Amino acid sequence: MREVAIFRHQMFKVSEPFITQQAEQFRQFSPVYLGRKRFGEAPVGSKSLALTDMPEQRRISRRLWQVVTRDPRPYLRLLDQRRPALIHAHFGVEGVYALPLARRLDIPLVTTFHGFDATLSTKSLLASRSPSWMNYAVRRHQLARHGDIFLCVSEFIRQRVLELGFPEDQTHVHHIGIDTQSVQPRDPEGEKPIVLHVARLVEKKGTEYLIRAFVKISDDFPDVELVIIGDGPLRESLEKLVESFGLKSQVHFMGARPHAEVLSSMLKAALLAIPSVTALSGDTEGLPMAILEAASLGIPVVGTWHSGIPEAIVDGKTGFLVAERDTEALAERLHVLLADQGRRRAMGLEARAFCESRFDIRHQTSKLEAIYDRVVG
Repeated sequence: MREVAIFRHQMFKVSEPFITQQAEQFRQFSPVYLGRKRFGEAPVGSKSLALTDMPEQRRISRRLWQVVTRDPRPYLRLLDQRRPALIHAHFGVEGVYALPLARRLDIPLVTTFHGFDATLSTKSLLASRSPSWMNYAVRRHQLARHGDIFLCVSEFIRQRVLELGFPEDQTHVHHIGIDTQSVQPRDPEGEKPIVLHVARLVEKKGTEYLIRAFVKISDDFPDVELVIIGDGPLRESLEKLVESFGLKSQVHFMGARPHAEVLSSMLKAALLAIPSVTALSGDTEGLPMAILEAASLGIPVVGTWHSGIPEAIVDGKTGFLVAERDTEALAERLHVLLADQGRRRAMGLEARAFCESRFDIRHQTSKLEAIYDRVVG
């Protein structure tokens, strides 16, 4: 079976289960995970190769040299005799780094854009002081010229990628999807009075606005809890915001949790809230996978008219959409759903049906493998 090198610098991050979920659905190809370092456990039985497996690459100076120069030779040594049919890089940053390797191996390069890599301004990338992001800002025109296929997780992201100069005929929308066979609708009787928020605690996730909206409805629903799963640089300031409103007994920060625990929390939630916003840097979402997971479980979602979110929520049917940063509208929609169990259940059923018809991962991965076939020739 032909191998695909799944390229991600930080492999197996708890916040990125979608990368392995997609690759583990392959039927015509076999994934080998390739990157700088493992940040979590690889799928059982899978093959993964990390630069830190090589003793010389454990030295910071050697790793930094590779980061700065994009030298493909360490990856060539890591691959040894393996010659994958193609490389699939996740995120545009990885695409820029995988390009020299793909050219040395003379194999195609497929790159998936997930969000910030399409929307973060060049100024913000350069100001990040991250060598990888700075390299990406300076060299993504090379990726646009020499990459083979560019996949985008939403139509919104595709339009932003095109604005960056990527070729229209090689740039396509491809939804990763969700495993609707293994993620079955939950028993509504197990629902608890919980508003769930699953997000890395950064500006674009809109957590601040959710907290402010929750304040507006907390008196009407004293038994409802806001449960926040995720971690990030804004956690301390968000906890202080909750404390300032006197809501520590109703708002709970759970930190980053394994994917299985996230799904377990979703099973109990009355609804999921994903009120994402455009950050001051220009950073936006792609299409949050938590929305699809909730929909597959039969849980309605309240989101925003932001990036790819309207592609995953049918306003008024599978959930609600409100304007970015509109805490009044967000509070009103939360109130509507919390007050009406029948409506929650009806929307949950619609969300499940919509997810099955549009976002089944087996169907989506079959389409991806057809793309692989075309570029491999």
